Amino acid sequence: MDKQLNLPKAFADLGIETPILQALAVMGYETPSPIQEELIPPVLSGRDVLGQARTGTGKTAAFGIPVCQNIDPQGRLQAMILTPTRELAAQVLGQLRRICKFLSLHCVPVYGGTNMRGQIRELGRKPHIIVGTPGRVMDMMSRGALNFDELKFAVLDEVDRMLDIGFRDDIRKILGGIRNEHQTVFVSATLEGEVKRLAMRYMHEPVELNVSQDQLTVSEITQQYAVVEPQKKFRLLMHVLKQEEPKLAIIFTRTKHGAKKLAKQLHAAGFLAKEIHGDLVQQKREKVMERFRKHHIPILVATDLASRGIDVSGITHIVNYDMPDDAEVYVHRIGRTARMGATGMAISFVAPDQGEVLTKIEMLINEEIGRLDMDGFESATLTPQKRPDSESRPRSESPRRFGSDSKAAPAERAATPTQKSDGDRAPEKAAKARPLFVKLPPRHKR
Repeated sequence: MDKQLNLPKAFADLGIETPILQALAVMGYETPSPIQEELIPPVLSGRDVLGQARTGTGKTAAFGIPVCQNIDPQGRLQAMILTPTRELAAQVLGQLRRICKFLSLHCVPVYGGTNMRGQIRELGRKPHIIVGTPGRVMDMMSRGALNFDELKFAVLDEVDRMLDIGFRDDIRKILGGIRNEHQTVFVSATLEGEVKRLAMRYMHEPVELNVSQDQLTVSEITQQYAVVEPQKKFRLLMHVLKQEEPKLAIIFTRTKHGAKKLAKQLHAAGFLAKEIHGDLVQQKREKVMERFRKHHIPILVATDLASRGIDVSGITHIVNYDMPDDAEVYVHRIGRTARMGATGMAISFVAPDQGEVLTKIEMLINEEIGRLDMDGFESATLTPQKRPDSESRPRSESPRRFGSDSKAAPAERAATPTQKSDGDRAPEKAAKARPLFVKLPPRHKR
């Protein structure tokens, strides 16, 4: 160990011991983030914790540091961390291994897409920590490969996302299978509804923390949009990539097929890009993510499900090649950039008939998204749509505007009402009846 390495005093003040301080120094940690500062002390003291924090705020280290410190190297399995996706599980596992670099702790993955027998062998070697997804953990429990008799910690990371993708019953069964006294830590972007009900059922007088400040987006993200016909999207993407020259970017598509096709087009155009989606085998997904994390691949084309939990530092640009229907999915996407105080840009390609989608996003984030300066690229316009008089879009007191056309943007886009009154509906021309069969002229005899 380098004797000249300066140990982070701010973490030492939270009660962190030397072996972990050495690891944090190697990782480049100097001062704790707000979630780390708030979460570490109560977990160290043995309390159950219900923490609300956005992704990209350092929450993995927030629960990982105290968990690693309170584990007995002489014991068996003492900590279980559950995540919604394999990618996030792999990232959390890597982070924990770095945190306990100078401790004799054994961390094992328990998620799908990897060899079941190999994982069972690893579980037989008395790991101290497992990081997995609910489905594979349930499999291991049913096979008798997991023993929770000495479990001290049950941590659920992004539990709201796990509930979104249908892990409710699995989570209940897993938590219900822990019979001994232990600490439970829930970390979630939202703390309402099912998340809170689960917490109250499996926690004892939890400490509630909220460091998200009720912000869905951060001021460091420059959000812009461009209106483009679907058939011109790729040309616009080429224009944006050449104009912006992103160091590290994620491009979001709606479907696996769209991700594959776009990655091939980018490769043919001379860009180093790889796709990540549900059809890729886990080994290849991890390889792609590792290369992207090390900045060896500058462009990642991703679907929403495959990208859940991507926590990579240095992402400068997010491109919504296909707009999501759900405004909250948009927030989740752009949250991949501007992490840990960095800055970033999010650019959305909006089809002419997607004015309502854009308006819903602006209403959710309470902010006007500026129009991208196309710099010579021919821009389309949003389809004119009538907004009911009773509907108004909330605005922040001083909305940010970007691009040269941003001032004209509100007049060019308005929300599409779900239904129009009879008075608003324009008369439609009667559709011309088409015959089921068309009589062909008789063939000429040869």
